[in-house]
Amino acid sequence: MRSLRRATALKALWSALTRARATSGHGLGEQLRAVPRMLRAGLTGRYPGLDRRRLAVMALAAVYVVSPVDLVPGAVFLLLGVADDALVATWLAGALLSEVDAFLDWEAARDGRTTAAHPDVVVGEVVR
Repeated sequence: MRSLRRATALKALWSALTRARATSGHGLGEQLRAVPRMLRAGLTGRYPGLDRRRLAVMALAAVYVVSPVDLVPGAVFLLLGVADDALVATWLAGALLSEVDAFLDWEAARDGRTTAAHPDVVVGEVVR
């Protein structure tokens, strides 16, 4: 039963990843390589777009998906027991990918490059 729930959650996660890849300007490999940098910058306070509270919620969601303890028991509510893990995994993937996209854009702006998601935008400052 637990393996069915994990498989469903992983399928939902993969589906969210591939959808986000199609709409984002950044490739999936680039996003995955940026996750450790984003976490390090968020935890040290260098990246202002990611606070510790948001990181804690994402960590709790990841623990919930892999944990054998659930709020909705799969044995009692078969369909809901599978759906809750899939829902949390999908939210986690979407939240992580949106944060990584914002982080990559922030990195590009900080380094003075144009953003990959918006190649027609030139990063600069307004001088008065």
